[in-house]
Amino acid sequence: MAKDTTGRLHVTVKSGGKRKLSSKLWLERQLNDPYVAQARREGFRSRAAYKLQEIDDKHRFLKPGQVVVDLGAAPGGWSQVAIQRVKAGEKGGGSVLAVDINPMPELPGATVMQLDFLSEGADAKVIEALGGPVDVVLSDMASPATGHRQTDHIRIMSLCEAALDLARRVLAPGGGFVAKVLRGGTENELLNAMKRDFRTVRHVKPPASRADSAESYVIATGFRGDSA
Repeated sequence: MAKDTTGRLHVTVKSGGKRKLSSKLWLERQLNDPYVAQARREGFRSRAAYKLQEIDDKHRFLKPGQVVVDLGAAPGGWSQVAIQRVKAGEKGGGSVLAVDINPMPELPGATVMQLDFLSEGADAKVIEALGGPVDVVLSDMASPATGHRQTDHIRIMSLCEAALDLARRVLAPGGGFVAKVLRGGTENELLNAMKRDFRTVRHVKPPASRADSAESYVIATGFRGDSA
């Protein structure tokens, strides 16, 4: 181990054996990521929890008693933050529906649904499970990276558009929408479309989002309800 430019100890993973260079670099980044260490200490299932925390600390769209649906929820970091902030499972608290294509262990305070959100009829199943209007739709959905920037951009923007389509159908007037996007050109078109449905639309990159990542998030609040 050696110290990095900030004075923190830096863990170096040895090369060799069957480990690919990409795996070595990923493991080194995980071992040296302060958010990963903090997530372990604080009991969050992923470092992504801090992205939602930081966004909500600034924009305050999660409130006690709200109904939240979290798309692309696994392993559950965003759902954990939502549970805390809407006080799901507490008397008078809200509720959280966590949806993901991958299996996810039970999460106290949330209803977990394993479902391919892009499959035919999936949106109807989510709407049925919700049973009524929603205050916030969250989407941290992402597809496996191909390494081709434009392809990855188009894939994630398609997921964001699918989440937005659900939001338009289930959000109560005044509701909010937060989703992951990738820089690549078409995100501005999405923002302009969202401005017709929401009073306020912002494009943010929280500190927990790695600086070398093209990801950022759109935050839309004040759903007008006209298109619901």
